[in-house]
Amino acid sequence: MTIITNAKITGYQNLQQITVNKEGQIADIAEQKTGIKGDLNVEGDVISLGGIDLQINGGLGLAFPDLERKDLPKLHEIGEYLWSQGVDGYLPTIVTTSVEKIRQSLSVIQQFLTETQVKNEAQILGVHLEGPFLNYEKRGAHPEEYLLPLNLKNVKAILTDYEKLTKIITLAPELDETCETISYLTSLGITISLGHSLATEKQAEKAFKLGAKMITHAFNAMPNLHHREAGLLGAAIINPHVYCGLIADGIHVNKTMIQVLLKASNYDQGIFLVSDALAPMGLPDGMYPWDSREIEVKNGTAKLKNGTLSGTTLPLLTGVQNLVNWGICNPEIAINLATESPRKAINLPGISVGRPANLLRWTYNNSNLTWQRL
Repeated sequence: MTIITNAKITGYQNLQQITVNKEGQIADIAEQKTGIKGDLNVEGDVISLGGIDLQINGGLGLAFPDLERKDLPKLHEIGEYLWSQGVDGYLPTIVTTSVEKIRQSLSVIQQFLTETQVKNEAQILGVHLEGPFLNYEKRGAHPEEYLLPLNLKNVKAILTDYEKLTKIITLAPELDETCETISYLTSLGITISLGHSLATEKQAEKAFKLGAKMITHAFNAMPNLHHREAGLLGAAIINPHVYCGLIADGIHVNKTMIQVLLKASNYDQGIFLVSDALAPMGLPDGMYPWDSREIEVKNGTAKLKNGTLSGTTLPLLTGVQNLVNWGICNPEIAINLATESPRKAINLPGISVGRPANLLRWTYNNSNLTWQRL
């Protein structure tokens, strides 16, 4: 047994002591008792589980839509890298490409998950399909030649044999004219995330009633908030059952609008951070291949040659530090947005008895937030 004392845990009012058993699981969380010395005194620092990244497109030079059998060892390397960046689990995100390539990537990931899980490696929790059922006008960096109409035939052509592997699908709800596909996907237990869309407020509300419960990278690739048309994002913000993903790099969404989103959501768990990191994550700035095109990475921001924003190469927990360093929210809220909130968004338990004690210790000194694995 190991006892961690004087720990601040989000959702708990007072300092707590955490007991970890010899199997590496949390055996007990209890209010700090006087006179208990314990094995590690964290002196009021925040203790959390590691991060969960629900939108990450690749890493260490490997793009998830390009997966082949030979890349299985590379997936272990990416898992190790993400673990070193404080991430416990992630959803490899496959952006718009051909049906053949999507299914090939799904096949490789499914095979990877049959292998023995390695300790000290971020775990693949399933797959996020970002496309190909996106609105042409809001496709962003997604290649237009691979966009598909949203219908049952196309959905089944991609998902057959991979329904359980797929955890999230980003789609434009206005393309679902018959209302069949959202209902079908929801019946499979797949989380529907609305994005790359021109949906009106009414269209978004209709999708939420059919079972959609997530928004992909809030503000990006969707209509602006408008005082006469709240649009997709406005409808999501006021819906207590909908989670919004947020990229906190200061480029995808500026700091003021991040504050607007968080304040409108009462800084609660309806918002979660994502990295939206691309294949060059973990590599230096420079020019890199991206499907048949090239992206340029500068200071962690990736753009196509025409200037279209395509993603970042910044790890998930950088977003946590940004929110605190910018003075947008306190450390506990920011930490929660990358650790507890994404877990709740996909129905995973948060920090609690019985969970693996993959714990992070967060220290806040002189307006500087740092973390380390325990």
